[in-house]
Amino acid sequence: MQKILYIDMDGVLVHFDSAFKHFSADTLRKYKGKEDEIPGIFGCMDPMPGAVDAYQELSQLFDTYVLSTAPWENPSAWSEKLLWVQRHLGAAAYKRLILTHHKDLNRGDFLIDNRPNNGADLFAGTFVQFGKAPFADWPSVMEYLRVAGKA
Repeated sequence: MQKILYIDMDGVLVHFDSAFKHFSADTLRKYKGKEDEIPGIFGCMDPMPGAVDAYQELSQLFDTYVLSTAPWENPSAWSEKLLWVQRHLGAAAYKRLILTHHKDLNRGDFLIDNRPNNGADLFAGTFVQFGKAPFADWPSVMEYLRVAGKA
């Protein structure tokens, strides 16, 4: 039986700050501190370096899902996240997107997330905190999961 892996979007698969270049200084000032509420922001983000290749490989090693949170104050975020997954992850992620504010309710073996928020820190499996040692980037995460997935 394949192990179950969840991967967060923002800050893990998706480079959140890459969208800022698409918005005026006035818009960024208006939404300072709540940038995830900018209408249209989730539709123009770039993938994190190495994320798409990592997802493709991991989807062969694990039963892999994208597990993300979308802000309630930005209804376009929900559809934009789906479109981002379709555009960048393709067939490997078909119907594999789960949007929730309670990540700990999902059962599985591994969760890769950059923050312990929205229940990530309460996840019953192994929480891999992306961006912090020893999981600073995709190469370090992949090195770990290639081994952990076989154990």
